[in-house]
Amino acid sequence: MPLLEESSVPRDCTRTVPVVIIGNGPSGICLSYLLSGYTPYLDPMAVHPNPILFRKLQEAKQLPITEQNLEFLCEGIEGRSGNPVAVLFDTLLHPNADLGFELPSVLQWRLEKKHHIPHLVLGKATPGGAWHAMEGSMLTISLGIWMELPGVNYRDLTPGKRSSVSNDRATPDEISSYYKNYVKLMGLQKNFVDNTYVTSVLKLHRSHEKSLGNEKNTINGQLNGVKNGFDYCNKNSIENGQNGLVNGFSNELRNEMENSSRSGDTGEEDEDNRGNEGVRESIEFSQGLSQGLWEVRGYQQLQGDTHVPFSLFAENVVLATGASDSPARLGVEGEDLPYVFHSVRDLGVAVSCHSNLGSSSDPVLVVGAGLSAADAVLCALNHRVTLLHAFRKRSDDPGLIFKQLPKTLYPEYHRVYHMMCSQVYPASPVANPTLPSSSLFPDYTSFPEHCVLSFQPDMHCVMRGSNGALRVFKVSMVLVLIGTYLNLFFLKEQGQYLGLDPSRPISCRQNPVDINPYTFECNAEPGLFAMGPLVGDNFVRFLKGGALGITSCLRKRLKQRIEKNRKLIAEDGGCGGRGRDGSGGGGGGFI
Repeated sequence: MPLLEESSVPRDCTRTVPVVIIGNGPSGICLSYLLSGYTPYLDPMAVHPNPILFRKLQEAKQLPITEQNLEFLCEGIEGRSGNPVAVLFDTLLHPNADLGFELPSVLQWRLEKKHHIPHLVLGKATPGGAWHAMEGSMLTISLGIWMELPGVNYRDLTPGKRSSVSNDRATPDEISSYYKNYVKLMGLQKNFVDNTYVTSVLKLHRSHEKSLGNEKNTINGQLNGVKNGFDYCNKNSIENGQNGLVNGFSNELRNEMENSSRSGDTGEEDEDNRGNEGVRESIEFSQGLSQGLWEVRGYQQLQGDTHVPFSLFAENVVLATGASDSPARLGVEGEDLPYVFHSVRDLGVAVSCHSNLGSSSDPVLVVGAGLSAADAVLCALNHRVTLLHAFRKRSDDPGLIFKQLPKTLYPEYHRVYHMMCSQVYPASPVANPTLPSSSLFPDYTSFPEHCVLSFQPDMHCVMRGSNGALRVFKVSMVLVLIGTYLNLFFLKEQGQYLGLDPSRPISCRQNPVDINPYTFECNAEPGLFAMGPLVGDNFVRFLKGGALGITSCLRKRLKQRIEKNRKLIAEDGGCGGRGRDGSGGGGGGFI
């Protein structure tokens, strides 16, 4: 196993992992499920309502979906995601869901250890990601069953919660509990390292990789490197803390190597020879890589605020970080004042803990016209807090999210939208903008086509309308809810070079990561994959498609490497010759 020089990695440990997943939300959990060997097949008893797709599935029904031609299966399928594999996986899991049907999945899941790919999932908290930090009393935009992951029915873990169609949605508390329990029920805990913060992901190019490989260039050295797992550098200071990072993972890699070696032998070699043969294959994979390894650095936060650094080498890295890392800011004067917040949860805390926030207090200002802003409006109205609602768009703008939501399923959001259109502040300028206006409605007043100019220390907010008129209101609290930025600080250029437009920051809607639509591999960086909001899939029902595309890619790539490697070993008389063309099909590889 290649090791960094001791001087460059103080007090940390290095090992090579086939796949490292950054993010333990539903994207990372679903990918871990598939990489763990859970394999989707067409259920022999199922019939898909799309006859063309069903005929394609039947033509290769003996093969798992991950080994089929996903591009062929995606042809002609349309849905509410721009990623074709996301639409494919969704229609296999929830056929005709957009038509209001609740049909059973046409997939049958089988646990096949031969398809297991060792991996680590690094997350900042317990499995579930940002769902643990969301306001617990709100309802999700998606139905509860659309939030579920393969293999475990959402209703089985939340029985008897709701019955009406309009309320068959979940709260963040229910969803976060479901994801946490899902990892335990499916036996995925060994793949997850909680409370882990990634600080750097760096590509090691071939020249660097060769220098690393020279430090451990014998078969026995490679075998010992895999068996020993992490190489402790300072036992006295980090031995106890690293147990959570080490236990279950070094054994997992060792077992994977030994199982791989046994599957290819004749049964007549002794145990050492079989182990050496397996490691020889791993070396052949590493030598055949054309794109180098990834170095993943960070730290794990343990009890007592102890930070234990780590360093990993990865053949492939998957970005599954979600979209809620950094709230978007207005960038105006006073935005850092203590009465200005950027999370709906802060409003929930305020109305629960501060008795002076209510119908008799100064109004709360909400800035933004998305679903988070609507959640804040609903929360304030439920607690009888007077509300001002400012947003840049016209109230009848066709791009508003409310126009895409059926009224029967989302009556509360349409209630907000109705007020946005009907309870509008007059457009005529105010003679003295510092005086209270009698034009405010008692519970809610909307300010379409308004932008915030500043927040003042005396809790006054200055806004400007489309006609240039200034408005000043005294408020008790401000919530700026205009979206979130993707925080990829651990990548070079903050990941900006990965976007469709490399000159702009990565954004879920305006500038997602540029990927191969069927493998989810970054076009600008082979061996690096992205899924979920990073590629424009903000809904759980669609981000699962990234797990299918990535797993399919990695399994096919691994199969190709094994076949190529065995052929080369046979041609070279089992000595592991170096006669390579170096093409390797592009992208990352596997040990």
